[in-house]
Amino acid sequence: MGVRVLLDTHVVLWALTEPDRLSNRSRELLEDAHTEIVVSAASAWEVATKHRLGKLPNAGDLVDSFAEYLRELRAVDLPIRTEHALLAGRLAVEHRDPFDRMLAAQALCEQIPLISQDASFAAFPVSIVW
Repeated sequence: MGVRVLLDTHVVLWALTEPDRLSNRSRELLEDAHTEIVVSAASAWEVATKHRLGKLPNAGDLVDSFAEYLRELRAVDLPIRTEHALLAGRLAVEHRDPFDRMLAAQALCEQIPLISQDASFAAFPVSIVW
């Protein structure tokens, strides 16, 4: 039995478009057939928002076909549940990014590590893999 991991949004993007940007450890986990790869609905929300704002201008196809891209990654969708939302709002961390707060809350509630290169997650009590 493998591990279960939650992907930060930039990891989803890099895994699909620039896998060389991933760390060796991250790439190994994503390529291991025994790893359960989890992608938050918050990542879909973040990609769609940043595409709309022009920050991810080339992400239109990803937004339109997000579920297909998840299948390509062998990833399962993690919906945002009430317990995730409540914890994201309660986390006593000075971090304003709602997407990061949600990913941290989901990692904590689901008790799974988050694959991320984002150093700002060090402020949260989450297990980070990179």
